[in-house]
Amino acid sequence: MRIAVGQFAASPDWKDNLAACLDLTAEAERGGADLLVLPEGVLARFTEDRHRIREVAQPLDGPFVTALRAATEGLRTTVVVGIHEPSDDGRVFNTLVALRDGKLITRYRKLHLYDAFGDQESANVRPADEPPVIVEVAGTKVGLMTCYDIRFPELARLLVDAGAEVLALPAAWVRGPAKERHWEVMITARALENTCWVAASGECGPRNIGNSLVVDPLGTVRTRLAAAPGLTWTDADPGVTEAARRTLPVLANRRFSVDPTVIPLGAH
Repeated sequence: MRIAVGQFAASPDWKDNLAACLDLTAEAERGGADLLVLPEGVLARFTEDRHRIREVAQPLDGPFVTALRAATEGLRTTVVVGIHEPSDDGRVFNTLVALRDGKLITRYRKLHLYDAFGDQESANVRPADEPPVIVEVAGTKVGLMTCYDIRFPELARLLVDAGAEVLALPAAWVRGPAKERHWEVMITARALENTCWVAASGECGPRNIGNSLVVDPLGTVRTRLAAAPGLTWTDADPGVTEAARRTLPVLANRRFSVDPTVIPLGAH
């Protein structure tokens, strides 16, 4: 499976962000990508007035997803990208959509919200209470995760238990001391402990680090971007996954299963 990861700096205007997604989708298709991973929450980005995402959120049949879905019609590329979707409690869901050949294949609402490092995503975003989501791309099962989810190894393991050989991770990783180190360590750890590929797209710009990358099942970075907008590719060969799982059989050697029950917030 040929994977592309793309990054750009989202603006407050959804039409500008749609145009960036359309450009990257067209470029990924020209490059023969089966899977394109774009950043988290790119419908609109408000660096200061983050509550405004409540005002501009769009349903999955709104103009942003509808236009991007139409742009995939007749293409080979499956596009995974994050938007904010209205919920019925006044907040929004942080939602990934997977689009292919003009259709919405599936969606994943973020489980783990970024209430850390002084931020409080849950002030404006409602956490999901749904199980992890798998989408099949070019015969390979791809698990969906969003940004802060990468810090929770049980979610990655649940996806791999469901058959995922690739984890797609749209993100908007906030700048801060040692945060770039955290980003790469967490992505590499999830790849190694599950002997799977991780394709991570990080939004760039004044607030977020960019640094999109793809890591293989033995923890090697196969391709990466720096801080500027762009697109990069790699080939996720299933033979590499099979060989890694023979050489490093951590999935076969483990002694504990992961309980898929979602723990209610505040139950700890």
